[in-house]
Parts: sequence; C-alpha cells; structure tokens
Amino acid sequence: MILKMQQLAKCGLILAGLFLGRLFPATAQETQPAARDSNNVIHIIQSDKLNVLTKDSVQLNRFIGNAIFRQGNTLFYCDSALINRASNILDAYGHIHINQADSIHIYGEYLHYEGNTRMATLRDNARLTDGKVTLTGPELQYDMNARIGTYVKGGKLVNGSSVLTSQEGYYYADTKDVYFNYNVLLVDPEYTLSTDTLLYNTQSKIATIVAPTTINDGKTVMYATSGEYNTETGQGNFDSRPTIEDSTATITADNIQMDKRTGLAYATGNMIYRDTAQHMTLLSNYGTVNQIEKTVLATQHPLMILEREKDTLYLAADTLFSGVLKRDTFTVAPVRTSTDSTISVDSTSNVPDSLRKPLQDSTEVMPADTSAFAKKLKNALAPGDSGKLVPVMVAKDSALITLKPKAVGILSDTAKAMAILRDSTRALKPDSIVLSKDSAVIGLKSKALALTKDSLRSQPPALAMETDTSATKDTSEIRYIRAWHHVRIYSDSLQGVADSIYYSSKDSIFRFYRNPILWANETQLSGDTIFLYTKNQKADKLLLDQNALLVKESDPQLYNQIKGNQITGYFLGQALDWMHVDGNAESIYYVRDDDSAYVSVNRTLSGIINIYFREGQLHHISFIKDPEGTMYPFTQRPLDQMQLENFHWDIRRKPKSKYELMGTVSEAKIKEEEKPVPKAEDEF
Repeated sequence: MILKMQQLAKCGLILAGLFLGRLFPATAQETQPAARDSNNVIHIIQSDKLNVLTKDSVQLNRFIGNAIFRQGNTLFYCDSALINRASNILDAYGHIHINQADSIHIYGEYLHYEGNTRMATLRDNARLTDGKVTLTGPELQYDMNARIGTYVKGGKLVNGSSVLTSQEGYYYADTKDVYFNYNVLLVDPEYTLSTDTLLYNTQSKIATIVAPTTINDGKTVMYATSGEYNTETGQGNFDSRPTIEDSTATITADNIQMDKRTGLAYATGNMIYRDTAQHMTLLSNYGTVNQIEKTVLATQHPLMILEREKDTLYLAADTLFSGVLKRDTFTVAPVRTSTDSTISVDSTSNVPDSLRKPLQDSTEVMPADTSAFAKKLKNALAPGDSGKLVPVMVAKDSALITLKPKAVGILSDTAKAMAILRDSTRALKPDSIVLSKDSAVIGLKSKALALTKDSLRSQPPALAMETDTSATKDTSEIRYIRAWHHVRIYSDSLQGVADSIYYSSKDSIFRFYRNPILWANETQLSGDTIFLYTKNQKADKLLLDQNALLVKESDPQLYNQIKGNQITGYFLGQALDWMHVDGNAESIYYVRDDDSAYVSVNRTLSGIINIYFREGQLHHISFIKDPEGTMYPFTQRPLDQMQLENFHWDIRRKPKSKYELMGTVSEAKIKEEEKPVPKAEDEF
C-alpha cells in the first residue's frame, strides 16, 4: 500500500515538472524578443572609450571620442555623450550630427534627446537641413516621430536665394511647409516680404498670407492681409482689399491677381486706381493694370475722377483706358481745321493691339492744327474790319436785345437799318422810329445804341493758339486717357455726353467724338467734334468744330439758338467769358421787355458773331461781316422757322449730378428715358 502511494507521488512530480517546463519557456519567449526589438532602444555603434558613472544611485554610461548611436533609422554622431538607461535619455556634446533616414540632417554643439518620445533639442549653432532648405537658430527642437523642426528663440530659413527670419518657426519635413510667427521677414534679391505670421512651402515656394503683409520690390509695394504669393515666379492672388502702390499710382480692390514678370495686375470688385501725379482716381468693378507700361484698363461701370482745385470732373463710360507715352516716341496729334480732312493717330501708337479695335469706330479721328483757325480769327478782328462791328445790347437775364414793349415790327430792309446802327456818330432820340419800305416800325431806346466802352468791346486781341497748354513739367512720361461708349462727364460748371473721349496731358485737351454735347450755365453746346482746352487744371478754351450749335431754353418750347461752322469759347475762372462764332453764323433769340414779357423774335445771319458774358450770363452780342436780320413780333412769329438747321435739344441726356455717374451707365440711361418730359403750352 505504501509502495503504491510512493509511485503515485512520483508520477505527480513528473507531470508537474513537465507542465512547468512548458510554461516558463513560453513566458520567456513572449517578453524577451519585445525588449530586444524595441525602436526606443538607443544602440551603441561606436566609441573610443566607455565609462560607467553612478550618481545618486543613477547609473550613467559615458562615451568619449567618435561616438555613434542608432535608434531605428536614425544615427547620432558626437564627440562625447551620456546615456541614462533608466530614463532612456541621451545628452551629447561637440560636433553633433543627426541623420534621419538620409533625408533630414541636424547639427549643433549640444544635444538633449529623449529616446521614449524621440524629441531632440539642439543648441549652439543649431542647424536643420533636408538638402535644399536650411533651418538655423540658437536652439532647435526636432520631433523624430512627426518630423517637425521648431525654433522659438529666433531663427531663419534659407531656401535658395530666399532667406526668412522670424521669432518662431515650425518646419514640417513631410509636407515641406513652414509656419513662421512674430517679426517675419523674407529677403530675396528681387523683393522683401514682412509680416507677423506666414505660411511658406519650401518646395512650391508659395507664401500663404494670413496676416497684414508688405511686399516691396524697390519699385512697387504690395499690402495684403489674405492670399497667396509665389516667391519664385512673382505671381500672387490676394483677397480682403489688397493694395499695390508705386511712385505715382495706387491700386486697391477686393481681389488682385498679379504677375511681377509681366507687370500685369487684375483687380476685381470695387477697384480704386489713383494716379497721385495727375490727381486722377479711377473706380471700377474690374480693371487691368500694367505696372511696367503704367497703363490701366477699367470695365464694368468705370468712373474717373479728375481732381481740380475748385471744380472736380467726373467721367463715366462703358470702358476707360489710361496709359503713358514716352517723349522719345510721342507725336502731338494736331487739331484738325474745318478745311482739313486728314486723320492723325500718332498719339495712340503705344496702345496695345487688343485695345485698338474697339476704338476705331469712335476715337480714330484726331483733330489737326488750329493755327489756320487762329489766323482767321485774327484777321476777322483786325482794325480794318472795325467799321463792321455791330453791337446789340441785351438784358442780363436773356440772350436778346432790349426793345420797348410797343416798338415791334418786321424789319425787312435790314441793310438800311444796319447801316444806321453802324454809324456811331449818329444820335437817335429815345423814341425815334426807323421806317422801312413796308411801313413796318421798330423803336429803340437811345441808350441801346450808345457805343460806350462797357457795352461795346473794341476789337478783341488776337489770340494765338497754344500748342501746349499742359501744366506738367518736362518729364519723361505723358499720361493720356481714353473713354468710349456712353461717355458722361459732370462738374459744377460743365456737363456733357459723347460716344468717346481722348485726353492727353501733353496738350491738356479733352477731345469729344461722335454726337458730343456739353452744357455750361444751362446752355447746350454741340458740334461734330468738341475740344476742351485746359490750363493749370482749369477750363481755358472750348472749340466746337463743324456744325457748331448753341441752344438755351428761354421757356418751354422757346429756344435761343446760335450756329456756325466753328464756335470757340474762352473761359475766365470757371465761367465762359466770351465766344466767337465763325462761318455762316446764324442766330435766333427771343426779346423780352423790362417786365420779362416776350416782345419779338430776332433771326440774324452774319459772317461772324461774338458773344460776351458777365457773371455766367449773356451780356451782349456783336455781329461782324455783313449782318442781315429779321425781327418778328412775338405773336406773329413763323413757328416753322423758329429752329435753325440741325437744331436739337437733348436736355434729357444731361447728367444731373455726380451721384448719377457713380451708378451704372445703363441704369442711369433707363431712368433718364423713363422720366416724363413736361409739355408746355404755347402762350398764344
């Protein structure tokens, strides 16, 4: 029995041994390989010397001379190092070099590396590079896991010829992105970029702007708060009202796309282009600016504002273009006379080909030299013709002569009457009556015929036509302006419409083409072409060339009119001083008495007519060279003869205010057409 129990116990021990023998080796196989293959272990590759130090029960391994370590795919090189096996921390000194998979190389004089988190901190001439980009600073941190390099105590990044400096920088090795913060400055041989925060990709070399940024290339300065800029190609796309400015011009818009190589900038949304040298501002919803050629093309409801000392001019059109002509290639476009049909477009030689086609139908006809016209004017006012000067006094509030209320009739023998008027030594009694062959009577007050110095201006001095009235100095550049289709201008003293306009600071002349009409002091002025001469940024002279016509509404359906081949007006201050009507001059004007009641209607034909103004109102009229006229009683006037040839009254087209031009041209036109025109009843 006892022997049997001993055998059973022996068998139990054997079974237990077999079980434990299988259990312990399995546990060892699970734990030991895990510790041996861990990527956190810092392996020793090489060292000249090895010492083991114990301090405060902490054991340190000290390596001296050409030490090399490895963790995963990263190699560490240094002169000497200390490794704490317990905390898995490496401190290295002298000629530090970290090589991560032959893609990232980090250098410094001191390294603190935490093996568990794989975070490296380098000091003293710290430098990180991927072969193309170099990041340097007094202290660098590099995350081996995330592959992110950081400096927070100042540093710089060198990428080719570009150098970026900032207080903080974060480099993402995988995406090649760098995030700079605080006092960011990018210096390139062609420009500098300064901001407070910047995102930059070292591979594409695109800078993403997220804070107020200034880009300066020495000639132009860009201000932006949002957008992207390719630092290699110079192409940019900026939002949130960026601004580009140079020595003479500034452009601002909701969005600007630019290319520094071509010099082109495309502005979209509420564009404001300002030429500080010419005191010109251009507003538009879309514009193209060439910074090299210094041109601007504005579409989508453009409005140009030409600042003047007292009277600012507003100009609206479907399209506006402004450019600069160099003096060595500039030829003045002469002003065409009434007998000259030649065409010159030399002043547009520098206009891009893409802009020539739309302008051919409206601004290709350039006026020629007006010296012949000036000579004609001088001869007309020569002393030899002084005997033909016929003064007619008019009331201040009307463009007509003053007659006694009851002295009305038809003057058929006008030659005889004019001969009497030309005789300045012949005195007439206050109530004297001149009888014509047809027994029609006309009475005039003697004071109307008194040839005083105030009522009769002696021969006006011959005015030499200036070839250059520009206020600009002799600089190397001359700016010109072109506007076409539905052109509208407005100022306090002058308003107008035309199909197209050309202006150059060379001669300071506004040229209005295709059915142009101007309004000055409620007087409508029109002609085939209109030239407005300016001097010192003020209106100086006005020329209505071919089919010139002046119309002023005396009352509804009653119009004072003057027409001729050419009409020249001269300004004094901001108002018309006098006007000269040359060639086939005709006039129709309504005569009022002292009580402003209509008395008669005069229709006169003369070679030349001079019109004089006082305080913006008509003062008197002089008829020169064989004047002939007919005076009709107001109640007997022939209605079919009360309009001169080519008469037109286009008051509905007149711009009412500058705010009307600030809207769209089409909207203003629709509102104008929809506005009802009051129909006045005839008085008899």
